[in-house]
Amino acid sequence: MLGAVFRESNVIYLWTKSFHLLFVIAWLAAVFYLPRILVNMAEAGPDAAVQQRLALMGRRLYAFGHAMFGIALVLGLLLWFGHLLGNAWPHVTAASGWMHVKFLMVLVLLAVFILSGRWLKRAAAGGALPSPKALRWFNELPIVFALAAIFLVIAKPF
Repeated sequence: MLGAVFRESNVIYLWTKSFHLLFVIAWLAAVFYLPRILVNMAEAGPDAAVQQRLALMGRRLYAFGHAMFGIALVLGLLLWFGHLLGNAWPHVTAASGWMHVKFLMVLVLLAVFILSGRWLKRAAAGGALPSPKALRWFNELPIVFALAAIFLVIAKPF
């Protein structure tokens, strides 16, 4: 009897975790690509048609990223606090130091995402962007923090 309950609960937990990962991947696609759109905007020069097309792409991607982050966040909170709701979600992150550092990595990625959105809005309104070279460096930041978060989740080093 208990084995059947655990198997059933485990399935709910694993599906929740799988959907969380799917939406994190979708959000990271936006985090990775928004700075690249900004690089293209900075290099496009005064060509209004190109600027408008890139601004439209950026706005749509930013909106998509917001939705994906929201869903990933809700599912992540369910994974973190789900044990309070019953047996469906095990208490797997209790007193895990790695989880706190992973949250820090996610907050840095969120800051990159929000800053990209603000630069996009500024550029769409005709404002200046950082140089293409600076934006290329900025474009590489999310890779480092995403890799750190992935390592922490897989290795659970502390």
